[in-house]
Amino acid sequence: MAWTLMYLAWAGGLLGPIAAWWAWMRLGRKRPRLRIGGLALFALLYGLGVWAFLIEPEILVVRRVTIESPAWRGPPLRIGVLADTHVGAPHVDDRRVVRVAARMTREDPDVIVLVGDYVGGHLAAGARSADDKAEIARGVAALSGAQARFGRFAVLGNHDWWYDGREIEAQLWKAKTPVLENYAQRIDRPEGAFWIAGLADFASLRAQPSAHDALAAVPAGEPVIVLTHWPDAFPQVPRSVALTIAAHSHCGQVNLPFIGRPITPSPGAARWPCGRYDVDGKILYVTGGLGVSILPVRFRAPPEIVIVTLSRGRG
Repeated sequence: MAWTLMYLAWAGGLLGPIAAWWAWMRLGRKRPRLRIGGLALFALLYGLGVWAFLIEPEILVVRRVTIESPAWRGPPLRIGVLADTHVGAPHVDDRRVVRVAARMTREDPDVIVLVGDYVGGHLAAGARSADDKAEIARGVAALSGAQARFGRFAVLGNHDWWYDGREIEAQLWKAKTPVLENYAQRIDRPEGAFWIAGLADFASLRAQPSAHDALAAVPAGEPVIVLTHWPDAFPQVPRSVALTIAAHSHCGQVNLPFIGRPITPSPGAARWPCGRYDVDGKILYVTGGLGVSILPVRFRAPPEIVIVTLSRGRG
């Protein structure tokens, strides 16, 4: 469906001006108001369609955010956040992931977190062509081009599990990116150690997200960041966590003036669709990610990578 809509968008982009010229000539000079009004309406709809289907999904915003958390310890940490690459869907192929990874490296983050949905589309791996599977594998491998002082850490998303979660996990490990599923990794740094914990995805065939299990090894008082693809898991994260980072929502993918985001993929994404949220003494940040799902469109929700500077705040 997504690729069908993309072909229609390309056709509309090319043929739209021709259709407008034909209508302009067909209406003739006897209906000047209808002629001008129709042209104005067409120009508006044509411009919005070209922007939403062909332009905005291809741009990249580097969003820089500063978050002060009372649960953080030590000096500030620069966290590069990338999610929802959806390789194989419209607008994102492995070559674009290479470019985005290089852009992330130029931001010089201390650590990079990958927050799921590296696969585009909804089909299982067994239903895909060899070319499609090869492109997805190249897209995952290209994430290794994003370099940081303390490396990369990942969780899986629902699209990864619908495809083949174990295969995507193996590809990430091959790209030297540990996958954290209800597990925490300690990161030593001279300025003070910290932990990154990852939650299992709701679509996982092995486990459901459990903050209790993920944080079991983290000593009390040591700073920890939690990764979860779905923001829906945020309520189970304790206040001792300095920051929870999620994705999944694509910031709604379409954000209409006065109406908001008419479509969100889960209750948690509807409640916390985009940006920072402070809830009961806890902090959540939801990134809009890079790719698209179902509809090959973005409107007022541009693709992004995020650089979060996390520092100590007052409680």
